[in-house]
Amino acid sequence: MPTHKKLSPASPWVEVATTKKDWDAADSALLTSMFTQILLIRTFEEYVLQLASQGLVHGPAHSSVGQEGGAVGSILPLTGSDFVNGSHRGHHQFLAKALGYVAPDGIDPTAPLSSEIRTVLSRTLAEICGLSRGYCRGRGGSMHLQWRDAGAMGTNAIVGGGVPQAAGFAWSARQAKSDAVSVTYFGDGAVNIGSVLETLNLAGAWSLPLCFFIENNQYAVSTHISEVTAEPRLSARGLGFNVPSWKVDGMDPLAVHLAMTEALAHMRAGSGPTVIEADVYRYFHQNGPFPGSAFGYRTKDEEQEWRARDPLALVSGHLVRRGILSAEQIEECTVRVRADMAAIGDVFLEPVPDGKPGQRRIKAAEWPNPDFRDVGVRGDLSEFDDAYITDLGTFGGELADRKFIDVVAEVMGRRMAEDDRVVVLGEDVHRLNGGTNGATKGLAAAHPDRVLGTPISENAFAGLGCGIALDGRYVPVVEFMYADFMWVAADQLFNQIGKARHMFGGDSDVPLVLRSKVAMGTGYGSQHSMDPAGIFATAPGWRIVAPSTPFDYVGLMNSALRCKDPVVVLEHVDLYASVGPGPVDDLDYCLPVGKAAVRRSGSDLTVLSYLAMTNYVLEAVEQLGTVDAEVVDLRWLDRASVDWDTIGESIRKTNNVLIAEQGAAGTSYGAWLADEIQRRFFDWLDQPVQRVHGGEASPSISKVLERAAIAQTAEVVTELKKITGR
Repeated sequence: MPTHKKLSPASPWVEVATTKKDWDAADSALLTSMFTQILLIRTFEEYVLQLASQGLVHGPAHSSVGQEGGAVGSILPLTGSDFVNGSHRGHHQFLAKALGYVAPDGIDPTAPLSSEIRTVLSRTLAEICGLSRGYCRGRGGSMHLQWRDAGAMGTNAIVGGGVPQAAGFAWSARQAKSDAVSVTYFGDGAVNIGSVLETLNLAGAWSLPLCFFIENNQYAVSTHISEVTAEPRLSARGLGFNVPSWKVDGMDPLAVHLAMTEALAHMRAGSGPTVIEADVYRYFHQNGPFPGSAFGYRTKDEEQEWRARDPLALVSGHLVRRGILSAEQIEECTVRVRADMAAIGDVFLEPVPDGKPGQRRIKAAEWPNPDFRDVGVRGDLSEFDDAYITDLGTFGGELADRKFIDVVAEVMGRRMAEDDRVVVLGEDVHRLNGGTNGATKGLAAAHPDRVLGTPISENAFAGLGCGIALDGRYVPVVEFMYADFMWVAADQLFNQIGKARHMFGGDSDVPLVLRSKVAMGTGYGSQHSMDPAGIFATAPGWRIVAPSTPFDYVGLMNSALRCKDPVVVLEHVDLYASVGPGPVDDLDYCLPVGKAAVRRSGSDLTVLSYLAMTNYVLEAVEQLGTVDAEVVDLRWLDRASVDWDTIGESIRKTNNVLIAEQGAAGTSYGAWLADEIQRRFFDWLDQPVQRVHGGEASPSISKVLERAAIAQTAEVVTELKKITGR
């Protein structure tokens, strides 16, 4: 018979509850601030619901009424240096952090609201209504609230989407030698999301000062927690990652405060992450002013049971019991705050002309100008004003034949040596003498605290990189071993990193570099071979560079690292072993943003290409010998950086265009480029834009089938003959 040994979690898991003694011992200033913050947030949320019922909130109004105790109790012990981020239901967390920032010594419920507090309420309301005076200039609305000065780093409409970024805030704080912590708020619906679990694992492995705060309000829209998990005590998730965990009644803000105080002591001592689960209850439906019972997924009796545990009533009762405030003072404060909130809203509103009594509308002057639509999709590149910019024709340093992969490692080594903000992270970047291809050779030995080997969890470490970038103190260089892995991290790449600057108002720099290799032709099959340029070109926040020579790699990587927008640097495996002109010791220059390179002048037709395909095109032109083609290496592929001047000059000379790329037809880059060329240069074209690309199917493992799936020299030769008849 086998023996059985009972195993126990390595980390503690406790439930915290208050007693009357705890309430008696609590500092009166803490309790009055707790009361005032909850009252302000409750009144604010009720006013938002009032506006929503009048059709004055465009989009969702995810109310936090009933859940204020968890946010206020957990945020009051934080400092202005600590970070928070949250989910789509995040008004209460945002307001608690903002109020704590402008009133760090607490808020006296008997005094008039300060101008700073009124401004917080006004700008938050304006943002939820989509108005220009909002924190994100009306772009974020209810679900995307950010005020970086206060450490409120952004709420998020993607369930669990902000959690990996919070790990980046935590890493930055620790790397900067501060004792600041990061708190990420999410609900029961996010607990089973991959990004949350990946980040739990990463935070535990790296001992990050990150609190995973679970607001368990029992329902994901209308689905009860018992329907989606066999363990509804959600704080148990932490134990699987060796993360100490607390469970607490979130309707009791003092209990939450005590649990968070314990968690903060653990994190500030450098002991790693924590989990806090607070059982709370949203009084209304997922969105809007009606209770959940109106939609049939919960009962009125259940709602009344939870309302009987109301956090505002609980704190008020103890204030009266202890003689800190009288019932009359509490009522006076409540009436005054409601009047203040109405007055704040009145600034935005006006009667509807000839409307019904009491009918109002937003004042026209409060709306953003429609011309603001695209402003801030990306930065203005002013960071290049004092940059050392050159190109091959003007370079004054020594050149020699260099191996491509060697300069990949050397330029990153130079930047890390001269700029201690640069941090490299990815799978195996710290091992194997430079990762799987030697691209990070020597970096880990020279900078062990800034070369981070990650778990296999692209969603988590890409999001962590986003958090580092949004924090702004460091410049993350994230490596994806293969470009296909972008699909695993698609939310972080496209919903988060690519949209962050614009979504949060246009001023949030996102200085992040993503390195990824294109491996078609190597036999790694359909899930390790894609060219992602066409996909990234659909995400306007991203800039895309595609170097094809050692010289270009150095200059383009330096430009990517200087840029305050996210930049994906594509590297083709075919090029790693290639040799070409490159700098001997000058590794500091930038190539100009948005400048292509003419690799061969010609007059018969213009061939546009990038990465390894550029060399195949040159080889095809040389091999054919009868076509005087002008070959343009695009280098910059994103919509904002394509060199239309060079392309246009060439087209006006040749009147014919061929776009050549290796990858599959479905995700190809050339499709949008051909469309744009025909829109811009229709009158100069003798025929439609022609294209060379791979097949419909992704490359296969079979050497024969893989070759048939991708484009190289032979396919270009065939197309050149077809176009010119030579």
